[in-house]
Amino acid sequence: MNRLSAIILAGGEGKRMKSDKPKTLSEVLGRPILNWVLTAVKDSGIDNICVVTGYKKEYIEEYLKTLPYPVETTFQSERLGTGHAVMTAKDFLTKNGGDVIILNGDTPFMDSKTIKNSLEQHKHSKSSATVISAKIDDPTGYGRIVRDENGGLRAIVEHKDADEETLKINEINSGGYWFNSEDLLSVLYKIKSNNKAGEYYLPDAIKLLLEKGKNAGAYTAESSDAVLGANDPQQLLELNQIAKSRLGI
Repeated sequence: MNRLSAIILAGGEGKRMKSDKPKTLSEVLGRPILNWVLTAVKDSGIDNICVVTGYKKEYIEEYLKTLPYPVETTFQSERLGTGHAVMTAKDFLTKNGGDVIILNGDTPFMDSKTIKNSLEQHKHSKSSATVISAKIDDPTGYGRIVRDENGGLRAIVEHKDADEETLKINEINSGGYWFNSEDLLSVLYKIKSNNKAGEYYLPDAIKLLLEKGKNAGAYTAESSDAVLGANDPQQLLELNQIAKSRLGI
């Protein structure tokens, strides 16, 4: 059976949260958002997990010690983008091989069903990479999923780089991806930081794989909630309200 692993990006500071803790330890229904993501990963049958820490990493490390299962960590000393975060997990990727899912640690509604269904498509289509997408009413600020005439993935275009036609697309990048680990490692260090932010973006790995002639796809999550995160207390309140309504509270 193909080996599965997960990398969860949890290095963000979340300055607007007005908290002295990392953003992923903000709580939804009394549980850290990171716990929601970890639970979804575990419920998908994935046991090899690495959390990329950054801002106030000791808080995350202390929290992970309270869990009844082991989680590896790696430290991103500078916040230089999602691609750079994954570079810090190179040893984890090399050791585990197989397919790896990479998720943001601040999206509490990324559920096990979405993880499993996207893996099924990833394997069935023999893809090197599969991005988890969602269709939302207001895609402002998100990277757009550009498909070819057969429905395959042609590109992920960041909002600021999108032309007028691309901005009309309402299918967006959730920030969750399946990769064949070997294929990812073959392009990871070829990602360039020649953008306005000077950061290494993980979607560029998909672009490089497509340029190599590799197969890449996009799996559309059934619920647009899968992409939701929180950058400030108001958005965190909204996540709590959504979670309550989902549970009928």
